[in-house]
Amino acid sequence: MRPAGPADVEPIAELRAVVMRPDLERLGRYDEHRVRQRLRDGFSARHTSVIEADGSFAGSVALRPSETDDNGHWLEHFYLAPALQGRGLGAAVLRTLLTRTDADDALVRLNVLQGSPARRLYERHGFTVESQDPVDVFMLRLPGAVHR
Repeated sequence: MRPAGPADVEPIAELRAVVMRPDLERLGRYDEHRVRQRLRDGFSARHTSVIEADGSFAGSVALRPSETDDNGHWLEHFYLAPALQGRGLGAAVLRTLLTRTDADDALVRLNVLQGSPARRLYERHGFTVESQDPVDVFMLRLPGAVHR
């Protein structure tokens, strides 16, 4: 992983559109422009890392401080190129981030789309459902939660 810079916003926005399209279409929420613009609007290079595999762009992940929890974070914009999914790269990235948040005794929140296969990854790493609605599942991981 390397720190993101301003030039990374467009490749990440494009990857987001590709990765999220199947789930957003299934939920009747896909909008070609909005899926990219939401990333652009919320992009913070300061809190984002670019994931590289074999020296090439492979994805992104953001871990930003929570605005409501003094010692909490939001895990966001965690996208991996489809060709690299299911090979353990996402789990390795998540373990790295959670090792840091555990060392800081910090909780981590995220949201995942209903029916997304990514939910299983988060559950294996100690996230539990905090609340949900017809589109999103909001999850929480307490510091030191057991990885399965």
